[in-house]
Amino acid sequence: MIIVLRSNSAPETDTQVCEALREAGLSSQVVRTAQHRLVVVIDDASGLPSHLFSRIEGVEKVIRVQAQCPLALNSNDISLRFSNGAVLGGGAAPVVIAGPCSVEGRLQLFQIASEVKSAGAQLLRGGAFKPRTSPYDFRGLGAEALEYLREARQITGLPVVSEVMSAEQVELADSCVDMFQIGARNMYNYELLKEVGRSRKPILLKRAFSATISELLQAAEYILLEGNLQVVLCERGIRTFETHTRNTLDLSAVAALKNMTQLPVLVDPSHGTGRPELIRPMSRAAIACGADGLLIEVHNDPCKALSDGGQAITPSVLTEIVRDVRAVYQACTQDQKLSTCTASLQPASV
Repeated sequence: MIIVLRSNSAPETDTQVCEALREAGLSSQVVRTAQHRLVVVIDDASGLPSHLFSRIEGVEKVIRVQAQCPLALNSNDISLRFSNGAVLGGGAAPVVIAGPCSVEGRLQLFQIASEVKSAGAQLLRGGAFKPRTSPYDFRGLGAEALEYLREARQITGLPVVSEVMSAEQVELADSCVDMFQIGARNMYNYELLKEVGRSRKPILLKRAFSATISELLQAAEYILLEGNLQVVLCERGIRTFETHTRNTLDLSAVAALKNMTQLPVLVDPSHGTGRPELIRPMSRAAIACGADGLLIEVHNDPCKALSDGGQAITPSVLTEIVRDVRAVYQACTQDQKLSTCTASLQPASV
């Protein structure tokens, strides 16, 4: 159950509602956003009548929910606007986020950042801290890379997306990053989810390679419950019996998520396939099934990349993908308009 408080209600209304819930044996959590104050009942309240709470002064309405992730499923249409004017979600044109898997050096990052901007990408991705399966693989430059990302943002004007793996890294990256990424390995790191939820930056939440759609939404719920509604979901492929590709890109999940929630949904075809020749066609397919944007690994010399070079594309391929994205989006938008127009011309039934 979610209890929505009036915007002009007294501050002590929160306490009154929580106390009433406590007396009924229910635990609750207060969520404050820019527009609303919500009291989320964590326990099962199906046996209690709604009027017990709707009559409390300052309560606007009581919403009963059966889902395990009420905030994710009942959120308003979310759109994120960045400093360069890029808009992600809310029906806006798809956004392309591109850059190297990991920041390998200052000049390397500046060159790639300039080239992905020229290719049409609206945001720059780059890993400062890299979770690697083997401890002997390159794991990023850390704080040094964050400074390079800050400089790249100043030079190109591209907002920056980078992964964080701990509360300490969230604090360290705060001034250098415009969107925190939670990687697939950390989707179940609930303390980290709560930490980024307490920040006020957009969060890019990747689906773990063994996670169900429900588990992804419940992970998002941890962030939303802390009051941060700027959550972007990312499908990056799941692990199946298939070995030809690195993962199996589950585009049905994209369509399902767009039907279930108003949170923006991205697709990462780089991790989803692990094969550069498949990234362009899967990017087209992602936009066609409703994705709000793409997250793509780009390197100026993939053969020399220190991490995931085998799935990186070059800036020239990115240029073609950006062109494809615009064409597919326009075609789908025109088709929707045509369908609406055709439906309006149908004769009324007698």
